[in-house]
Amino acid sequence: MENLYEKGRLNDFEKKIGYRFSDKKLLVNALLHSSYVHEHPRLGIGNNERLEFLGDAVLSLSCAEHLYKTVNEDEGHLTRFRARFVCEEALYLYAKEIDLGHYIFFGKGEKDAGQDRPSTLSDAFEALLGAMFLDSDFDTVKKFILKFFDAKTVGKNVSKDYKTKLQEVIQKNKGEKLSYEIISESGPAHDKKFVCKVFLNTNCVGKGVGQSKKSAEQMAAKQALKLMGL
Repeated sequence: MENLYEKGRLNDFEKKIGYRFSDKKLLVNALLHSSYVHEHPRLGIGNNERLEFLGDAVLSLSCAEHLYKTVNEDEGHLTRFRARFVCEEALYLYAKEIDLGHYIFFGKGEKDAGQDRPSTLSDAFEALLGAMFLDSDFDTVKKFILKFFDAKTVGKNVSKDYKTKLQEVIQKNKGEKLSYEIISESGPAHDKKFVCKVFLNTNCVGKGVGQSKKSAEQMAAKQALKLMGL
């Protein structure tokens, strides 16, 4: 088993991100992939998925506040801009900028593939934000996040956001409500498969499959748009 608290490794990563953690356990937790934890059940620390949940919220709020203060557009435009900056593909680019995959703790057989898998890196980036938030405060994390917001870079590399497009279509009809539900999750940690359904009110209008919850939601939205002829 690797030394999770090896100073050289953690110090090197902290230099890359320009932030030094007071609580190293939070940093280590953010770097723990589920495959590693599965192979070491007596580790005494969970994988990074709970931190990912927290980081996702911090990221969304940071982006929303920044756009509200700097972009003089209506809600629809702001929603599209935010989607561009917080989607899985954008987070993958952010993670690559700090070589995040090199520092994640993976289980055997997962490291080579996992280091460059978009879903894995985007999730770990959100986990890092969650850990940083718990270690400091919202303003510190927001300042870190804003370093990555480059509209030109993201715009060139991020594909169409089907969820945003579907939301814009539905918003034209007042009273209609969209919701997404992950109906199944299967496969080992290194090769997960999520199945998602998207509902318009109580009616299922699309179904999608992906290697992450976010990609499955995108595929469900894509199918819904196709069924609508869009």
